[in-house]
Amino acid sequence: MNIAPLLRACLLACGLAAAAAAQAQTDRPISMVVAYPAGGQADVTGRTVLPTLQKSLGQTMIVENVAGAAGSIGAQKVRDAKADGQTLLAGTPIELVQTPMALRTKYVSEDFRLVGQIGSTYMMLVTRPTLPVNTLAELVALARKPGDKELSFGTNGRGSIYHLVAERFAQDTGVKMLHVPYKGAAQIFGDLAGGQIDLVFMPLGGPVAGMIQSGKFKPIAYTGPARHPLFPNVPTMNETGLVKDFVFDIWAGVVVPKATPEAQVQRLNVALAEALRQPNVRRDIEAAGAMPSNPMTQAEADRYYTAEIARYRAIGKAINLQPE
Repeated sequence: MNIAPLLRACLLACGLAAAAAAQAQTDRPISMVVAYPAGGQADVTGRTVLPTLQKSLGQTMIVENVAGAAGSIGAQKVRDAKADGQTLLAGTPIELVQTPMALRTKYVSEDFRLVGQIGSTYMMLVTRPTLPVNTLAELVALARKPGDKELSFGTNGRGSIYHLVAERFAQDTGVKMLHVPYKGAAQIFGDLAGGQIDLVFMPLGGPVAGMIQSGKFKPIAYTGPARHPLFPNVPTMNETGLVKDFVFDIWAGVVVPKATPEAQVQRLNVALAEALRQPNVRRDIEAAGAMPSNPMTQAEADRYYTAEIARYRAIGKAINLQPE
């Protein structure tokens, strides 16, 4: 899954978000943990903008890449850190919510607190180009057709957002599909384009838009709240009338340990909201391939995070997903 653009945007805006909090801190560097490998887009871009971030903060800021175990090692590092606002996580629902549902992590989602979102990447339901459907209604009808083999859907592993969103679609429409897990997105791309699997719910980031435009994937419906500007003729899932409340994304945000003092969380929240109102910050997030989030109050961020935990756990419960 290509989450690097979101993390890149998060690193850029988080520096502004932490500025207010840094004023109350010591000279110890602020650590922004990225739970994925170094050398990727997020890492390289984050280090490029570090001088600007440090100038805004008046304090050294260090990016730490702590990768492994579907993001859980980096998340655990932040969970175990002193809750003083000096260690932040460039967090996503992957390591915060979904990974603990599939792996036996030493933390739970409630060990963290979302300060606010930075940006989101929504998902596109795409099929192999030769599948004889062009609409969601036609896809559902084909999946329900008696006598045919089950349609297959690719994911990057059990408990991933690819998996959970596809299972939610199957639940809502009453269709049965065959789950085909892969180790990475590159394999999924190749097998979908080559016709080995039938469909994928795929985050619309990285090379995906170009692969749709070139005809390698066929777009059926979009999980965003409104149609994507690059694909104005592709309806949202909710527009089809076959599902309800079907809005799913990979968001990135500023995350802190749950025990972080309230005053510190509020300072970060206010600073992040102010950063998101700046046109240049929003342009930077868009340039990173994400859709900028609207500022959240801390109460809104708390409600949102709680709701995200609940809805993914509901899907996991319905398919009896257990940590391994």
